[in-house]
Amino acid sequence: MYEDALKNFLGVTASVSTILQFLTGVLVCQKIVINKSTGDQSALPFISGCLSTSLWLRYGFFIKDTSVILVNTVGAALFLGYVITFLVYSLRRSVIFRQFTGCAIFLFCTLIYVQNADTPLIAQRHLGLISTVVTVFFFATPLVSLMHVFKVRSTESLPFPIILSSFLVSAQWFVYGILLGDPFMQIPNFLGCVLTGFQLSLFYCFSPKSKGYSSELI
Repeated sequence: MYEDALKNFLGVTASVSTILQFLTGVLVCQKIVINKSTGDQSALPFISGCLSTSLWLRYGFFIKDTSVILVNTVGAALFLGYVITFLVYSLRRSVIFRQFTGCAIFLFCTLIYVQNADTPLIAQRHLGLISTVVTVFFFATPLVSLMHVFKVRSTESLPFPIILSSFLVSAQWFVYGILLGDPFMQIPNFLGCVLTGFQLSLFYCFSPKSKGYSSELI
């Protein structure tokens, strides 16, 4: 009984936290609209987020989990909106369009495959595995800017709000996955904690203080 209560509590809090995490993309897009440019920021985290939430939405219907279905319905809609914003304000529209088209084709092929799997159990397991791999990729996509970050010793190209919220949310879903006994929810969220934790450490390593700046020099 205690475990069920904890599971329900985590289902609600993790859902709210995840939706708030998805909404941090609004801050990124607001800055883009104000500057009328995407700057150094990559659309790949939002494109992979759109793919990830779409896959988990289908997985949520397999396991009949209301929290998973609700969160990923909202997430897929928001990420699609963010991708459209990048398409409008980016000078590299062709690159973003190719990335998005590739993800859309992958999603379509995956859904067709699980729909025609031999049994629902096999379909669930294969979709869970695919969703796990894509989610780990989603957590790791900000790392595409890693070489640039080390080169300029600045984390300006990394979306701090998204990385921080991803760390907190992945921790909640990791515990929720343990309570459900679902390894496909445990594995990506544990790795998500590790990857986003590493990215957060870069903000400390390349903070103004770490560069030797001092308020006395301003």
